[in-house]
Amino acid sequence: MQTSTGPAAPPARSGGPLDRFFQISERGSTYAREIRGGVATFFTMAYILVLNPIILGGAEDKFGEQLDPTQLATATTLVAAMMTIIMGFGGNLPLALAAGLGLNAVVAFQIAPLMSWDDAMGLVVLEGLLICVLVMTGLRQAVMHAIPQALKQAISVGIGLFIAFIGFVDAGFVTRVPDAANSTVPVQLGSGTLVGWPMLVFCLGVLLTVVLLARKVTGAILISIAAMTVLALIVNSIADVKSWGLISPSVPDNAVAAPDFGLLGEFDIFGSFGQVSVLTVVLLIFTLILSDFFDTMGTVVGVTAEAGLLDERGQVPGLGRVLLIDGAAAVAGGAASSSSATTYVESAAGVGEGARTGFASVITGGLFAAALFLTPVLTIVPLQAASPALVAVGFLMMTQVKHIDWERYELAVPAFLTIAVMPFTYSITNGIGAGFVSHVVIKACLGKAREVHWLLWGTAGLFLVYFAIDPLEQLIGMK
Repeated sequence: MQTSTGPAAPPARSGGPLDRFFQISERGSTYAREIRGGVATFFTMAYILVLNPIILGGAEDKFGEQLDPTQLATATTLVAAMMTIIMGFGGNLPLALAAGLGLNAVVAFQIAPLMSWDDAMGLVVLEGLLICVLVMTGLRQAVMHAIPQALKQAISVGIGLFIAFIGFVDAGFVTRVPDAANSTVPVQLGSGTLVGWPMLVFCLGVLLTVVLLARKVTGAILISIAAMTVLALIVNSIADVKSWGLISPSVPDNAVAAPDFGLLGEFDIFGSFGQVSVLTVVLLIFTLILSDFFDTMGTVVGVTAEAGLLDERGQVPGLGRVLLIDGAAAVAGGAASSSSATTYVESAAGVGEGARTGFASVITGGLFAAALFLTPVLTIVPLQAASPALVAVGFLMMTQVKHIDWERYELAVPAFLTIAVMPFTYSITNGIGAGFVSHVVIKACLGKAREVHWLLWGTAGLFLVYFAIDPLEQLIGMK
């Protein structure tokens, strides 16, 4: 398959055991591409080292306890490093893992207020173990294989728009309109207009990235990140910048910071059952599993498709291993108290740089491992310098929309809903759910119910429960 980054290079002669193990030459890649891709992925998702401690550290459990931000930063970095390296060697795909955004919010603001932090992280461990069981029984893979090709393509396109939107939001190019404005427009351009030096860095970064891509410059995305980081450092040193957001581009006083592993192992896998009802525990685990299950499914399919690695049947190579590692990452995240870890859609930035194998993931994981001690140095890249990569990769993934048959409404409408709902609701899971439910309903109304795989019927039913989770929680007294 030809990807949006250009035709794959012809296979080269094997470069040794490492080349053969990762199939670098076989997949038309090179060590340079893999290294660039691994570095690009790291810098587009390094924000999690700052954001996860803010989300989890800012919440209180049922007993008013809070997690230590420094320990959270260490736990977040350790799990990302360990599981991304394992994905590189075990899954051999350019996929990176870290604490899942959205999942950490569920843990912080929905689960922790009902129990202790140890109990909440125990639920995350239990969720990960159940996902591993689903993988080992083959159910998770079977669901992915049952998805129609048009929906797989739509998932990839939807993720492209979603991560482009993430890029715009992270940089502050798009912001939420305050409720006090009484406006019917939910988001706006900057603060109404584009203001400030950080926004200039982002806009220049987008322009530089797309120009480099158009000129087919090797390392376009990584060059843009590096150049805009240097520009941000210069601007921050000579201009009066009020705020860069989560990460400020300044030269740190100390290059090395000692990690604090105090949160490792602080979980109670069955403690939640003594805090809330069994039905409440089941609903909480269901919410975690469904979000984790389909976020990963969408990311793996979308990123792998963009890399041109799907086989002739449109299936992900080594899918069972990839999903098992992802499930184990959820377990590791809970055991380290950093919340459920999952596969990151920002992995597409590495694919945009040419990454095609797990060697890129080993590079990304190695950078996370270094960040355990060099966090002050490796987190100087502001979101305004890294986010242009997400916008560019969103464009690259959007090109797959041409493969969808828009003349067949039974395929096109679910595809459209999948693509539209992801960015508009800021959720991969919601987009997949909208596509699945509409696909099943349309097929049934057209008298083609037998064409729908039974697993899609079951999954669509689960999504109906997922979308109706609020009234269900009210029904059982959780709200």
